[in-house]
Amino acid sequence: MKIAILTSGGDSAGMNAAVRSIVKCGILKGCEMWVVREGYEGLVRGNQAPETNGGKQASTQAFEAVKEELEIMQGTILKDTKPDQNLLHNLRFGDGDLLRDGTSEYVGGRTLKGRYIVRVGWDDVRGWFAEGGTLIGTARSAAFRTIEGRTAAAHNLIKEGIDALVVCGGDGSLTGADLFRSEWPGIIAKLRQDNLITEAQLQAHAHLKLVGLVGSIDNDMSLTDLTIGAPTALQRICESIDNINSTAYSHSRAFVVEVMGRDCGWLALMAGIAGGADFIFIPERPPRTMPWEDNMCAEIHRHRELGKRKTIVIVAEGAHDQDLNPIRAEYIKDILTERLGLDTRVTTLGHTQRGGRPCAFDRILPTLQGVEAVEALLEAKPGDPTYMIGVQENKVTRVPLVEAVEMTRAVGKAMKEKDFVKALELRGPEFAEMLHGFRSIASIVKEEKMLPVSKRMRIGIIHMGAPAGGMNGATKAAVRYCIKQGHTPLAVHNGFRGLLDDNVDELSWLGVDAWMARGGSELGTNRVLPSFDLGAVASKFQQFALDGLFMIGGFEAFNALLILDEGRKHYPQFHIPMTHLPATISNNVPMTEYSLGSDTSLNALVDACDAIKQSASASRDRVFVVETQGGKCGYIATMGALAAGASLVYTPENGMGLDMLRQDVQFMKTRYSLDVPGKSEGRLVIRSEMASAVYTTSVLTKMFIEEGGSLFDARSASLGHTLQGGIPSPMDRARGARLSLRCMAFLEHHHELLSRQPPHKTRCAGPETAAVITIQASSVKWVPVQEMLKHADMEKRRGKTSWWSNITELVEVLAGKTQFLGLRQEDVIPGHK
Repeated sequence: MKIAILTSGGDSAGMNAAVRSIVKCGILKGCEMWVVREGYEGLVRGNQAPETNGGKQASTQAFEAVKEELEIMQGTILKDTKPDQNLLHNLRFGDGDLLRDGTSEYVGGRTLKGRYIVRVGWDDVRGWFAEGGTLIGTARSAAFRTIEGRTAAAHNLIKEGIDALVVCGGDGSLTGADLFRSEWPGIIAKLRQDNLITEAQLQAHAHLKLVGLVGSIDNDMSLTDLTIGAPTALQRICESIDNINSTAYSHSRAFVVEVMGRDCGWLALMAGIAGGADFIFIPERPPRTMPWEDNMCAEIHRHRELGKRKTIVIVAEGAHDQDLNPIRAEYIKDILTERLGLDTRVTTLGHTQRGGRPCAFDRILPTLQGVEAVEALLEAKPGDPTYMIGVQENKVTRVPLVEAVEMTRAVGKAMKEKDFVKALELRGPEFAEMLHGFRSIASIVKEEKMLPVSKRMRIGIIHMGAPAGGMNGATKAAVRYCIKQGHTPLAVHNGFRGLLDDNVDELSWLGVDAWMARGGSELGTNRVLPSFDLGAVASKFQQFALDGLFMIGGFEAFNALLILDEGRKHYPQFHIPMTHLPATISNNVPMTEYSLGSDTSLNALVDACDAIKQSASASRDRVFVVETQGGKCGYIATMGALAAGASLVYTPENGMGLDMLRQDVQFMKTRYSLDVPGKSEGRLVIRSEMASAVYTTSVLTKMFIEEGGSLFDARSASLGHTLQGGIPSPMDRARGARLSLRCMAFLEHHHELLSRQPPHKTRCAGPETAAVITIQASSVKWVPVQEMLKHADMEKRRGKTSWWSNITELVEVLAGKTQFLGLRQEDVIPGHK
């Protein structure tokens, strides 16, 4: 199969990671891989006849030269290579540097001029995952919107023998792709009728296989939780808001921040939660109270009365009122200045939201989606629908493209018809949940709107284990929700040791205002378990009259919940609802696929690895062995290796042995021997801190130095506790708020049920009242702690199974380890025996 990839519409971070993944997976599956420059416009233009310039090689001639050079360097003729060595046939075709640099041509004569459909090889896409935008270019094509343009596009694909297409773009681009596919039989029949293609070509290209990836920073496509580029755009926005917050606080100012989102308010909503905004304006839910100016001013005035020194209002560029009149940032500024007397500024972030390096999630998600896209193409049959590769919670999915586009457009139609309830419903339950969550966190309610006194609770909040990004944001959300409902949020400082020392106080609405962007743990945390003195812990529960307990932490918090649940046999004080929100960079809590802090940690790892790899590449022939944290769980090393493009990864789950290391050294030697002389790529090896007690990072580095010889050198770097610190990522902040609010609802629900028990009997809380909130594939589930114990390896402090175990293999697959190991050394290094 010959597969072409094009990016269309707006650019978004992560598109290059998707292209890289598709190219590599396609080659490994035996396919020829091509890219289309400049989107649909390039598809319409196709490849013009190769030209020469002053006798210098160009286009096809240069292609043949690179192929010949590769054959000579390998010391063998490609046609004699084993059939399963497709990677060697497709190692490179010489256009990678031209595509990456965007220069189109080199002085030496190689050029991309006149070539829009370009074949690419394995090394032609190396390093792409760390680049923002789209290196193959994108353009909005008026020609492709016409039947003549689509006919030309089909003819160009057939001329190159391409029979499958991957399109990465927004809903307009994907709709155009699906239309192209539906018209394909009629188009090629017309081409045959006009004698532009042969009968053999007609038969060979009877069907166009097509799959879509959604690249959109607005996250405006239905039937998927996230689109490629949205996490990075959110990160750029939150970085800006964090900077604005400090100057707003210093001058007691108000800032109106305009973010992108012409038809979708996802960025504004998530930035509102993660950035601690006071008010937001989004297209799907315009202000319900009219005039909205009065409502906004009243809300912000209440915040200022409490003593808040800064005000942040976020407005999506497509925001409007209920009559569809635009709401502009400058107008909001005038209202705040004139009515509240606030010193107000406007910041329009514009295209800065699109730019920059992709965050870790925008490398991992497109990579996994790219793998799924190739599988979908290989499995496609003529009668199958065109699939869009999406994601739900933590699961990559395939959904019919037509359904996704229809639902997306239905949102716009509902807004035009002023049916905002339907528009919000079509955005999906998570969007509505986050909107409700923002209101719970940002607004202050009056006493009469709180729960009846009989239903109010005293809720203890405690941090456990090592600090993790998002802990403070989750705590802020819980505190604000408690105050909104009339509950009393009690902060337990310094874990269970602090509880025994009576280090407990009540948190206030304003006191947690700045916590969302703070790393570490504002409450203080340690690893002391309640079993240290369970009886004393029970007496403290009684002393502080706790009606519910909310723990945020890692494996220690899970263990503590288990101890408290088992302690119910002896201590009635523990017969209250208790819940645990996983928060640990190791992501080692059983049965959940995501823990707060792991995304922040992956971003820190990616930032460090990008800098290290830059150094390694500048040295041309250097391998860096990078040690990560993670305890006896290899999640952070594995996912970090995938996001950073590492060649090898070592985890405690897989261990390390002599046979493995011997193979890995051989792989590295083979890989470096196939690089263009003088242009070797710096490479990374990621090692989890407890992958082996014998083969340490130092031993591994020395081994690579010794065995690398003249091919490569090696250095080591230990990232240590830098992976725990720093500003929490927007994903950790937003997810922390969302899951925290669900935990509060859990405590309320079970408190209500327990209160219905007969008053003359001793309260008895069932096993379902002590539970952990988990993300499993495409859903959020509550798991009783006793049930979770069955899936836990208590000695190794991790789950018995891990959903990401196959990612370790994927890292090495994308590095080509198996294929390169299959080569004979005499086929790779001339004269080697």
